[in-house]
Amino acid sequence: MSLAVRVIPCLDVDAGRVVKGVHFENLRDAGDPVELAAEYYRQGADELTFLDVTASSSHRQTMYDVVRRTAEELFIPLTVGGGVRTVDDVDMLLRCGADKVGVNTAAINNPQMISDVSTRFGRQVLVLSVDARREQGEQHTRSGFEVTTMGGRKSTGIDALWWVKRAEQLGAGEILLNSMDADGTKNGFDLEMIEKVRNEVSIPIIASGGAGKAEDFPPAIAAGADAVLAASVFHFGQVTIPEVKAELAKHGYAVR
Repeated sequence: MSLAVRVIPCLDVDAGRVVKGVHFENLRDAGDPVELAAEYYRQGADELTFLDVTASSSHRQTMYDVVRRTAEELFIPLTVGGGVRTVDDVDMLLRCGADKVGVNTAAINNPQMISDVSTRFGRQVLVLSVDARREQGEQHTRSGFEVTTMGGRKSTGIDALWWVKRAEQLGAGEILLNSMDADGTKNGFDLEMIEKVRNEVSIPIIASGGAGKAEDFPPAIAAGADAVLAASVFHFGQVTIPEVKAELAKHGYAVR
């Protein structure tokens, strides 16, 4: 029997409020994270992802108190990312109630961190967050997809397909694959990128970026994702979690 597809709302948090923009810019308020988390739990979310979207770019730590209050409302796995720089940061978030921790910039700066977290807490704890896009300008990677940091504002020149494979070897438990080209556009997931990453790794892939309607979700699973993540379409009521699950089931995918 195939594993059930996970439907994951994402709370992008800035200064204690949930926000949403296009390509991580022009952020607008979408509500209180604790209230939204509780509502998504009631709707049947399989997991919840909480990203402190400006923690890395403004050099401050994830808001532990908000994580703690959010975790108290949930009885489903909670992944927290943003501003995670050290193994001790991971430890603190787990103590605050996170089940998994998303790492992006810190892992790029110090790939050994992936191994360190995996060794200390178990592979299942580490979610590698990959903000990838098609190359722009002078960058020339083998695959044509590059890794970015700072919410897509900074190019790294690192080949995204090389990076996910390397991260799996180092001990990453999952890949949160966010298409910076599709993010916030509501034009559907980047299916080509999902397929290419699926060919490189065997660990689970969470597809993120571009969902606009319930019909956008099954193609992401068909392309190779194990889970689907969305933010603004859920926050602003354009689609509900039960609608996404019904659409997935209609296409023959197992849902919880």
